Amino acid sequence: MNKEYTEVSPSDPSVNAYTTTLSAVKAEIDYKHKKCRYVRKDGKCNVLFRHVPEEWLMYVTDIFTTLVEIRWRVMFLIFALSYIFSWLFFGIIYWVIAMANGDTKDPTNAPCVYEVRDFTGAFLFSLETQTTIGYGFRGMSENCMVAIIVVTVQDVISCFIDTFVIGIAVAKMASARKRAQTVGFSNCAVINLQNGQLCLSWRIGDFRRHHMVEGKARAQIFRPNMHATGREDVNYKDLEIKQSDLILAIPTTIFHIIEPSSPLYRMSLEELRKDDFELVVSFTYTDDSTGILHQTRTSYTPDEIHWGHLFQEMLNVNRRYYKVDYSMFHHTAKVLVPEVSAEEYEQMKLGHYPRLSPRPKRPCINRKPPTLTVELVNGTPKPEEHVATVATIAAVCEDHGHLCLRRSPVLT
Repeated sequence: MNKEYTEVSPSDPSVNAYTTTLSAVKAEIDYKHKKCRYVRKDGKCNVLFRHVPEEWLMYVTDIFTTLVEIRWRVMFLIFALSYIFSWLFFGIIYWVIAMANGDTKDPTNAPCVYEVRDFTGAFLFSLETQTTIGYGFRGMSENCMVAIIVVTVQDVISCFIDTFVIGIAVAKMASARKRAQTVGFSNCAVINLQNGQLCLSWRIGDFRRHHMVEGKARAQIFRPNMHATGREDVNYKDLEIKQSDLILAIPTTIFHIIEPSSPLYRMSLEELRKDDFELVVSFTYTDDSTGILHQTRTSYTPDEIHWGHLFQEMLNVNRRYYKVDYSMFHHTAKVLVPEVSAEEYEQMKLGHYPRLSPRPKRPCINRKPPTLTVELVNGTPKPEEHVATVATIAAVCEDHGHLCLRRSPVLT
């Protein structure tokens, strides 16, 4: 796919030290991450366990959780076999009792179970007893105490099997994983300017009408490390999120301000594309209908973090409702953002960035503020123009005379 890169300056079309060269940008796009994801987009961890001691014993010990986590078709097969084997087991016992009592040889003998003369009759009696069908042909007599005890035991075991099957089915239908699928994250994260600061943001929304009671957002930087000895491990670094506690009644954009304590503070656009990390985000919440605690997860790789993009508006307020257009949930728009790191951008605002040419300061008196073009993506036909009123850009313009900013490419 062809990608176009446009360099825009509020006052001077020339390229200065603050703009990454076009060749470097192309090199960053061509960079491919070789490592696999730690957390997939659907929230599942891409982890494989090997040589777990007594793994089968753990699954058998916690049989309830094991059956809840297996697939539906496997669960149905296990439950069907449990019923069939129980019918066969007690049918064999009734057949042995009938043979011991002589019911199979002498029809005139007082039977233990009426109309049980062979194994087929014994199996049908076991099935009718456990399912409480009762056709009226076969029934228990008072001649054999052993047969009465076996029927009693079968009834008790049948109650346990029914309770277990119903409990597993209800637990699977009320699983937190199913509810987590109705809470989604945006396909990408974006980096843009908010109140004069570089911010990393992503969007989260609840697609159901019945929302959760409360929730907490969290983000971590996952980075694999290879030591000189060949040993490989992983590091986790938390990202501070402003207003992490929220009620997700409408889609919300989560912001992380890239400040000195952030792991991304010294990372520019070029370094971001060449880095190898994974942004793991999660949202833990309590469901309003069931009161069950849920968690939704996803992750973003560096090529899924769009520098110089902004999420498009999807909320429309009228007199009666807050209308949410979920067709715009994943859509972003290109905006002008410096390509430098947050640390260098702060130095630029404070005037500590070294000048490479003794250009005279250009007065900005009686000059209209620069116009920044916001080009909408994802098929939006008409672009919009917004007046750049950010004080930091105006201050840099006044101090340095010009500042070249670039429109970031859409990474697809």
